[in-house]
Amino acid sequence: MTRLAIFDCDGTLVDSGATIHSALAQTFERHGRPLPPRDGTKRVVGLSLDQAMAMLAPDADAAEHKRLSGTYRDVFIAMRQAGQVEEPLFDGIAELLDRLEEDGWLLAVATGKSDRGLRHCLQSHGLHARFLSLQTADRHPSKPDPSMALTAIAECGSSPERSIVIGDTGWDMGMARAAGAGALGAAWGYHSEAELLAGGAQAIAQGPANVATLAGVLIQEGVR
Repeated sequence: MTRLAIFDCDGTLVDSGATIHSALAQTFERHGRPLPPRDGTKRVVGLSLDQAMAMLAPDADAAEHKRLSGTYRDVFIAMRQAGQVEEPLFDGIAELLDRLEEDGWLLAVATGKSDRGLRHCLQSHGLHARFLSLQTADRHPSKPDPSMALTAIAECGSSPERSIVIGDTGWDMGMARAAGAGALGAAWGYHSEAELLAGGAQAIAQGPANVATLAGVLIQEGVR
């Protein structure tokens, strides 16, 4: 059966941390709220917006979290229209995707981004067509719920034991383990190695160049 690599986007494929922090800063300013420092905002990358706002503003109620989420969407769209969104690929990602495809892997994305945000991001790098399945927060509960991973696996005709989630947060690792897939942490992203391991990472890649080998090992060893 075909092997499947399911990538997170923010913090794994692209370095969008500065843009996300800027959008959050503008959002919280509009609502008259203090924003946690950047180390705090990095912690919520990968969650769906309502979940992220709940963590960043724990004193607010669910209605306020939704208002914050709506403002964030508006701010991000305005930033994109103004050419202020920076989401560069991490060094080595393009080469990693080439190697995985050459080795016969199928590729998918599971991300807390919206459909529109993911499409813009991937198209800007000429990568959209390379991913067979694109799963976003528009159609799924937030990570670490396994819904995105399980849907990607089904759409690609793979199985959990032949699939690996590559992500930089504990949420990604939790999603992988809940889906029965392999969990490979990306150390170049926004969560620490300790957080990745606590989330369920079975191995941690120090850079994109290490991913293909480690993913192959996890498949051979079987998901535990």
